[in-house]
Amino acid sequence: MRVVLASASPARLSVLRAAGLDPLVEVADVDEEALLEALPGAPPAEKVTHLAGAKAATVARRVGAAHPDAVVIGCDSMLLIDGELVGKPSGVEQARKRWRAMAGGTGELFTGHAVLRLADGEIERVAEGHATTTVRFADLSDAELEAYLATGEPLAVAGAFTLDGRGGWFVDGIDGDPSNVIGISLPLTRRLLTGVGVGVTELWTPTR
Repeated sequence: MRVVLASASPARLSVLRAAGLDPLVEVADVDEEALLEALPGAPPAEKVTHLAGAKAATVARRVGAAHPDAVVIGCDSMLLIDGELVGKPSGVEQARKRWRAMAGGTGELFTGHAVLRLADGEIERVAEGHATTTVRFADLSDAELEAYLATGEPLAVAGAFTLDGRGGWFVDGIDGDPSNVIGISLPLTRRLLTGVGVGVTELWTPTR
């Protein structure tokens, strides 16, 4: 059974590979802003799960002919900080402002997940959910912030930080699942796979 990751995130791919899967990567082309605008006032969990489901469904329809019995996994992460739900920053200045607001405080990282099982190229079963992890940010100096911004890393990720990259130096701790912060919760994904009738160990690549 082919596993398809509906995400361009190298971090999500790395997590899955380290956990024994070798997914095919297919990037979903969805209008995230329009999807979010259609959910005014919805709670963060609903928003990220809706985005994850839209990405997975888009990719499932695209790959169904080539991989008729695939499992498609979609994810979307956003950070709730000071009551505002944010994704990737639009540029360096926005990332700088976010980090100045986050430094020394906490935020909640929400990741929506959708797992779709195909049968004969059609979506047969769907399981969705979300995971939330509390992140405690360091009170980094201006020099550290500018050095981090100069790497470009904060511009490519939700919340303008990573746990598994250079941003990890500036995370004091987390409460919850670390893989969720990186971009895909392994415990939740396992439960969702079970929900569509697939055992995660069936998908592991053979060990040598």
